[in-house]
Amino acid sequence: MINVLIVDDENILLEGMKELVQQALPKANIVVCMNARTALEEAKDKQFEIAFLDIELPGKSGLFLAKELLAIHPKTNIIFVTAYSQYAYESYDLFASGYLLKPTSLKDIKKALKNLRYPITDILRVQCFGNFQVFYNNEPVVFKRSKAKELFAYLIDRNGSFCTMGELMAILWEDREVDETVQSQLRHLISDLRKALREVNEEDILIKERNRLAVDTNKIQCDYFDYLKGDKKARNKFQGEYMTQYSWAEMNPIIHESI
Repeated sequence: MINVLIVDDENILLEGMKELVQQALPKANIVVCMNARTALEEAKDKQFEIAFLDIELPGKSGLFLAKELLAIHPKTNIIFVTAYSQYAYESYDLFASGYLLKPTSLKDIKKALKNLRYPITDILRVQCFGNFQVFYNNEPVVFKRSKAKELFAYLIDRNGSFCTMGELMAILWEDREVDETVQSQLRHLISDLRKALREVNEEDILIKERNRLAVDTNKIQCDYFDYLKGDKKARNKFQGEYMTQYSWAEMNPIIHESI
């Protein structure tokens, strides 16, 4: 999850800024502070990927705060927000990611977020070539059970197509007869998968309908999906290995294309 810090000593402007940033980054964890001291205390406990800072603050200025934040986390994207344009030169000297003049609009914020000095990825990234792996903000997603991860892998393999519960049980327990025990285990795996995705605020990737399950491919960054779209970089990356830890993955057509 992306952590965002907003600092402004005017409460109305602070809450308004929070609302706009939340619209621009719906899944971000936003922390608001009214002074530099409180902001620095927060920065010691969590790493902020982005900090929107008012320059004129009581006590220590926003420029001073920016230096302190960068000393703690050098790759924090600093975006100054102020009513005074005369600070622009000093903000550039700090290698800020952006400089917004009040009143700030949602359009301004979105533009600043597209031009961050240190780009961030608020999206689930799935690696299918080689071993199957799942990342969020470049950190591995933790699955309680390896079979829950395999369930997700199969849904990815199906590229957004719905899979019936019967199909999933046949794939995940290919050597077992489908009975109430297997059905119960599948329900637990789906619950485990939901929990793992919920931990990174990506539960809405799963699409559940009566007796069938799929993933929303539009909300996932995936080398396999890019390959299917004809992306040159993804095609060059594929070296014939696809979800190598799963035997059922050998049935995928791209494996046979590479032979």
